[in-house]
Amino acid sequence: MAKPCPIVLSDTHVAQIPSVEGPLHDPRWRMLEDADLDSLAEDLTRGRPRPVPIFAYGSLIWNPGFAVQARRRATAVGWHRSFSISLDHFRGSPERPGLMLALASGGQCEGLVLDIAEGTETESLRAILKRELVAHELTANACWIAVDTDSGREEALTFYADPVGTQTARLTIREQAHRLARAAGAAGSGAEYLLRTVRGLAEHGIHDDYIWALQHQVAEEIEATLAETGIAATGSASA
Repeated sequence: MAKPCPIVLSDTHVAQIPSVEGPLHDPRWRMLEDADLDSLAEDLTRGRPRPVPIFAYGSLIWNPGFAVQARRRATAVGWHRSFSISLDHFRGSPERPGLMLALASGGQCEGLVLDIAEGTETESLRAILKRELVAHELTANACWIAVDTDSGREEALTFYADPVGTQTARLTIREQAHRLARAAGAAGSGAEYLLRTVRGLAEHGIHDDYIWALQHQVAEEIEATLAETGIAATGSASA
């Protein structure tokens, strides 16, 4: 096996991306209220195991936002990571669109299963569903998938596996890097999201060739943009 390339993308790169104002959510969406979230949680978890297992492959790894009882390595069967959801809000804007990570059919994806702490199901599921699904228009983007763990095959709840009801973009890895190196919105930049994701994976000993190649190319894109404007990657003016 080839030695994984290092994490090249850095906080210094991220700091070079200008911030921009933009919408946090699509203004056409009908936002989910607590009653909607509780009803959705009941439908999704009825007859399912306790504690409720969540398969994390992106931001839920480094920022779960709910009470986690236990973590364990897992491999999603028949899925792989893909920056395929087009964003003109959140970490993107109409002027500088971004991309959000999803799961796409085929291959395999190493991540974590996060068990929701027993006794916190109501508040934890509210937090997860409000964050991941946001609006009525996106509620179809929660599903149970097969994952392999040290204990064998099981099912876990995950989000945006072959996303529906949202705009997607089929881009080459170079095109993804070009967009992520420039994307910014109300919640921050695409490069920041990618950096936090690659660091979160590395912290748990998980390597994804695609993510590592993408972060390298995003760093190159940012450096190329800075070179065009006469600014060094350190943020100081070049000679």
